[in-house]
Parts: sequence; C-alpha cells; structure tokens
Amino acid sequence: MAREGSLEAPTRHPIDWKNPDFYDEEATFHEMERIFDICHGCRRCVSLCGSFPTLFDLVDEGPTGELDGVDKQDFWKVVDQCYLCDLCYLTKCPYVPPHEWNLDFPHTMLRAKAIKFKKGEVGAGEKFLASTDTHGSFAGIPIVVQAVNAINATKPARALMESALGVDKDAWLPSLATHKFRSEAASSADFPVKAGAKTPGKVAIYATCYVNYNEPGIGHDLLKVLAHNEVPYVLVDKEKCCGMPKLELGDLESVDANKQVNIPALDRYAREGYAILSAVPSCTLMFKQELPLMYPEDEAVQRVKAAMWDPFEYLMARKRDGLLKTEFTEPLGKVAYQVPCHGRVQNIGKKTEEMLKMIPDTQVHTHERCSGHAGTFGVKKATHQQAMKIGKPLFKKMAEHSAGGAPDVITSDCPLGGHHIAQGFEVNGLGAPEMQHPLTLVRRAYGLK
Repeated sequence: MAREGSLEAPTRHPIDWKNPDFYDEEATFHEMERIFDICHGCRRCVSLCGSFPTLFDLVDEGPTGELDGVDKQDFWKVVDQCYLCDLCYLTKCPYVPPHEWNLDFPHTMLRAKAIKFKKGEVGAGEKFLASTDTHGSFAGIPIVVQAVNAINATKPARALMESALGVDKDAWLPSLATHKFRSEAASSADFPVKAGAKTPGKVAIYATCYVNYNEPGIGHDLLKVLAHNEVPYVLVDKEKCCGMPKLELGDLESVDANKQVNIPALDRYAREGYAILSAVPSCTLMFKQELPLMYPEDEAVQRVKAAMWDPFEYLMARKRDGLLKTEFTEPLGKVAYQVPCHGRVQNIGKKTEEMLKMIPDTQVHTHERCSGHAGTFGVKKATHQQAMKIGKPLFKKMAEHSAGGAPDVITSDCPLGGHHIAQGFEVNGLGAPEMQHPLTLVRRAYGLK
C-alpha cells in the first residue's frame, strides 16, 4: 500500500532533455495518463491554474467519469494551460519525489511542450513574444523608442498586434526604455569588500531583459540600495535572456543557445567570489533551478546556481551578518505585497516582506496567491481574460488592507506581475493605488534620490 505523501521535502530529478526518448510522444502521453489519473483522484491543485480545472472537467464530462473516457488528444488542452509556475510541485502535491509515485506535473508539461515545439506547432507570434532580446533591441534609441511606444499605445496598432501576434488588445504591455539600464548604470564607488559569514562582500548584477530594456529604474534602485550599504558591485559584462520565456514554449534548443552565452560569463563571477543578483524572480529561478536540472553534470552551471541570489535574499542575509543599514527615514504607509510564484518556489522564505516590515510606520499585508500573469500567458489573446480571472481573488484581497481600508501602494517582486495586478485593480474597480517595485520602495524608505 502506498504511503501518504508530504512527509519529506520535495526533490527534483534532472530534465533528461537530450535523450531522444524525451521527445517520444507515445511515452509522454503514457506518463501524462499516469499523472492525470493520480491528479483526478486527488484534486488538491484545482485552485492553482487552468490546467487542473481543464483536466477535471474533461474527466467529469466524459462518458465514464474517469480518465479512460477522455480523448488523449484533449490532453493538449491541459498542457496549454500550464505556465510552469511550479506551485503544484512545491506547495500542493503530496506525491512528488521522494514519494514512490514520483509525480512531476510541471516538468511533464514541459516535456509535452517540447514535443509540440519540435513538431512545429508553436506559432510565429508566440515565438516572437518569447524573443525578449529581439524586441528589446530597439530600446535605448530615443527616436525609435518614442515612435514605437506611441504607436503601440494606439487602438489600430493594438488591433494589429492582436491579429498578427496574438497579443490581447486590452492587456498591459511594457514600454521600451529610452535608455537601457546597462548603458546608464552608475559605476560602483570603491567600497572595501566586507564578506560576512553568510554573504559575499561584492555583487555582480545580471540585469535581465526586462530591467535592461523596459524598466531600468528597478536596476538603478538596486544599485542605490547596494551603494547605500557600501557593497561594491559590477554589472555582468555579457548577458542574454535567461531563457525562461523559451522554456515556457518548450524551445529547449534556444534555452541551450542562451545558456552557452550566459553561463561562461556568469561562472567567472562565481569563481571570483561574487554574489550574482537578478531582480526578476523568473530569471533568478532559471539559474537556480531549471538550468541546473537541464545540465546536472555541468560544474559551471552548478557554480552559478550556488552564486545566484534574489536581491532581498541577499540583503536579509547581510542583515544577519550585521552588515545592512536599518535606519529608514521615510515611511511607506499601507503596503499590499504579493509574493510571486517564481519567488515562492525558490524556497528562500519571505525575504522581501522581512525587509519591508523593518521600515517604521509601514504596514505590510502579504499575499501568496498567483497574479495570473505568468510570463506571456497574461498578454496572449487566447489567455489574457483567463489570466485576469485567475488573478481576481488576489486583486480583491490586496484591495482590502489588514490595517483597514485600501492600500497606499501595491507591490510585487515580479515587475510584470505588479503591472498585471495594477490592471486588475483598474478593471475590477478596486481603486488606483500607487504601484512600485519593492526595490524602489526600499530606496525611497532609505531617503535616497
């Protein structure tokens, strides 16, 4: 008799993506059938995303009321609803390894997505949306940026994007930055390196596509917070997209191509004793989890994994080392904070919440529900409205601050998720509180300009 799960910490098996059997569709369908049957009997994950309600509806509406009544081709409907948030694996499922049933729902969905991509069944619009370095290449060219941003804000342009690229005409989209973060970042002062028991004393910044091309202010605020705490830093001298958008498509060859650029560059900093910081949780997770599972024998990948930090993970470890300044001069009021999914699954705890709660006259109400944005899922015509539906319970809860009334500010470590939440407030008539990234809030609380 199988024992109940959740008795031991989840473990992860490597992703065997280089094995030709990984792309065997019949074997993958057999594994999906095994997993879906277990999920159907459990149903603990029904509230997480669209994959599980889709699966359970297929079962319940079938002729037998069991999985054997579901057409196998309908399994793709379940696959298409998964955006690899990983919450089912790390927060809900009682049957993940080391349980003998060995259930890994998200990486089985990844395998199916990889098969779909290899078969040529992913559209050009989806591929373009996942090519962040391509559309970010226009950033930093003022006249071009102004023109692109102005055009993209018009209804005709949005209608064209919806028909040509599958981008929902009502979804929030980021603007291109007039000046890229990497070209405008201030050089570090010559602070002495003060390593602590828990933290390296110097930092290398992996800028990320979003911060570099779309919202450089987040990166500048991170640098100001580091400088205020007298931590010397450098920007990684060479970087490409982390690969998470390509991973979500199942485009593993492109993930590999980006890895071949990023890992040698990042490994040099890991070898030299830097903490590598990334301000976007999905990018951090890519280097902490997905790439190490794709390349379990690659020593450079494993060194980068060990050196990679979430910014607030690093800052709170500095506090434990007695090396973080905790004198804040500006209160933030009522803050509604969302822990993004790719932050939760890093298993680092609520480090952003810890830091925000140190700020005097600041009331932090933390929420752990998914915003529904999930990379490109939240902007696609096929899924935008569903993304808003998934996020609606979060939007409503964030609008009711535990200190009473509406929040003064809403925030999330995921920049895209934060804007999606702000749009959710607007669409649902929940008010229009200020939306800022947590690093911006900390910079402000320190009284830095």
